[in-house]
Amino acid sequence: MIIHHIRPYGKGSVQDWILTIGKFFGTGVLLATAFVHLFPEAMSNFASPCLDEGWKVYGSFAGVFCMISSFALQLLELAAVSNVDRLINKQKGQTNRNSNDCERQQFSKVNNINECTTIQRMDSLDSATGTSSEKNQEQLENHHHSGHVHSAGLLETENAFKDINTIILELGIVMHSIIIGITLANTQSSQFVTLLIALVFHQFFEGIALGTRVNELVHVGWMRPLIMGLLYIIMTPIGISIGIGIHSSFNPNSPSSVLASAILDSLSAGILLYNAYVSLMSTEINQNDDFRRSSWQRKLVSFISMYVGAGLMALIGLWA
Repeated sequence: MIIHHIRPYGKGSVQDWILTIGKFFGTGVLLATAFVHLFPEAMSNFASPCLDEGWKVYGSFAGVFCMISSFALQLLELAAVSNVDRLINKQKGQTNRNSNDCERQQFSKVNNINECTTIQRMDSLDSATGTSSEKNQEQLENHHHSGHVHSAGLLETENAFKDINTIILELGIVMHSIIIGITLANTQSSQFVTLLIALVFHQFFEGIALGTRVNELVHVGWMRPLIMGLLYIIMTPIGISIGIGIHSSFNPNSPSSVLASAILDSLSAGILLYNAYVSLMSTEINQNDDFRRSSWQRKLVSFISMYVGAGLMALIGLWA
């Protein structure tokens, strides 16, 4: 995120190459997280002998919850895009009405005379006060365009579906991070160091994946990306704090603990898979005209970065 905001950059610059590698590396990380870390763990927990017999009657609960979260994310995207279409149509209608008003004013000699008189008065005021005539002209233009609809809310931009996807992606990663923290705090001392080292790399790679997506948010300034970055940073420590607080009474093999972990892992897997395949691999690669027209070197680097990210995250699955 710092590399993205530190200064403006163009395509082909060092910053652009670093962020491109990070983006596709992150795509591979998200896929491996879902396939290697979340979904198998969810299936294992749903098959745990600690659960009640009712949960063992049906053997595909992990897939069901994974599917539910992907359906929910699709509905959120549809709501975002539909809201954008409504706002764009509303703004176009308002713009057309303003254009018609301007055309009628152009044919009105009286209005033209009044406008010239206004400008002359402003010029006179410039001479007396030193005010810039460009500023006065800007005030006139602002007056003419005051009827336009301006939307800055979460679901009120043309990239709203990307914004909601990124926020839901962070939700899935955050849920996983809390579980990781609780697990780490209740790990036996003989396995703690190995798990800690593995989770450091695990969270670092996930941070790259999330950071490259946050960079693409439609925002003004640092506030939204800063909040999202800090939220990700503190979630694992919060999970560790929860794990320490409940350490004396926590039983990782209790039915409630196993079930909660299984459901959250399944939901998170669905979110990551939907984002990785639909929003990243399909939208950013197959349906992206710029990517298809890019050089073979750029394509090669992008795919290698994605495969390396997936491979490293899958390797970490040996320990965490």
